[in-house]
Amino acid sequence: MESFEELNISKQLLNAITDLGFEKPTPIQEEAFPIAMSGKNIVGIAQTGTGKTLAYMLPILQQFKFSKDYKPKAIILVPTRELVIQVVEQIELFTKYMTTRVLGVYGGVNIKTQMGQLTQGVDIVVGTPGRLYDLAANRSLLLQNVKKLVIDEVDVMLDLGFRFQLNNIFELLPEKRQNSMFSATMTEDVEILITENFIEPEFIAIALSGTPLDNIAQSCYPVTNFYTKVNLLAHLLKDKSKYQKVLIFMDSKKNADRLFEALEEEFWKDLGIIHSNKSQNNRMAAIERFNDNASRILIASDLIARGLDLANISHVISFDTPKYPENYMHRIGRTGRAEKIGESVLFYTEAEEEWKLAIEKLMEYTIPALPFPEEVKVSKQLTLEEQPRIIEKNPHKKTQREAGPGFHEKKDSNKKTTNLGGGQKLKIKKAKKYKKPITRGSKEMNMKKRK
Repeated sequence: MESFEELNISKQLLNAITDLGFEKPTPIQEEAFPIAMSGKNIVGIAQTGTGKTLAYMLPILQQFKFSKDYKPKAIILVPTRELVIQVVEQIELFTKYMTTRVLGVYGGVNIKTQMGQLTQGVDIVVGTPGRLYDLAANRSLLLQNVKKLVIDEVDVMLDLGFRFQLNNIFELLPEKRQNSMFSATMTEDVEILITENFIEPEFIAIALSGTPLDNIAQSCYPVTNFYTKVNLLAHLLKDKSKYQKVLIFMDSKKNADRLFEALEEEFWKDLGIIHSNKSQNNRMAAIERFNDNASRILIASDLIARGLDLANISHVISFDTPKYPENYMHRIGRTGRAEKIGESVLFYTEAEEEWKLAIEKLMEYTIPALPFPEEVKVSKQLTLEEQPRIIEKNPHKKTQREAGPGFHEKKDSNKKTTNLGGGQKLKIKKAKKYKKPITRGSKEMNMKKRK
């Protein structure tokens, strides 16, 4: 398909899309549109950066009819607050020439403010499952008129533990509705969710997990430990002309903070960080500075960065090697967007090499290895996780001693077949001395023993 005009969409939508500079539909947009317009349920498997947001919004907005009703007609669920804000902004751009009321709801802010906004009327609600369910449960958000439900990045939602809220939201929604679900991976949990809640969905698979994108140049470095990775990263980042806009992925919030502290002194003007322990204001400020080119380096955890539209990234650096190969594909999909050339760099230690091999097996592609730069210092400093574990011997544990020269056998009289405790031994001696019965019994038996 050569242009959006071939989809026969409304002039308002077409003009807004033209203003955004989109010339033709992406493969997932092209395949999803006729299925969604037919009213069927959709399950789309597509990598980040393939145009999923417009793929599910285009048919919704094409079928949208102006209404003064204050109850929403469409619900869109996404896993993170940042993604809520991003999707709302994108929908507002798509509806530039339409009269459409869009509201984003998420945790971390006063729920009463969002309750008040809902009373003013809304057509489309974009939200995280937790906050959206809270608003529906207290009757601030009425779902009786919902005709379209979209669940984006569903695999991330399940990873974050939103299954309970999703199932409760399904129960509150009308049975007659169209469901659209998009995920980057088809996990077992995702399959269960589809089986339990979707009726005969149409499947669309674009850029399946494991398919390396042609416009992303990949490379990797073998590195000994965490702080040697820090030294290597600092060495690469000094080349500002090459590493113009860099997204660095970390496996944990703790390591993200550790890396930020290690780089802060040298790169503080260019550096930002986002993960779930950061406040909402700090996270949004870091993303805004990065997108506005006020900073060129952003450290992020996997779950927070998933799905975010971070524009014009020149390099994705995987500071650690992901345990799950699919996560590597999500990471590198952040660069090389919109047919632009991007680069991906992977650091791996000896302990992470098996995970690197799993990634290469999934992609059916060997990531070219680069020689470790001679000018980069190999650090001897180890993190607590990298330090060898010292197993201390229990000082209280008794060991069997070998017989020495002073050892002699016990006399036969001292050898006992059973171990009698001191108290029991004392009672026996007293019983013999005073001729008392050892055990209780009848008087007749005791008299016989004494005789």
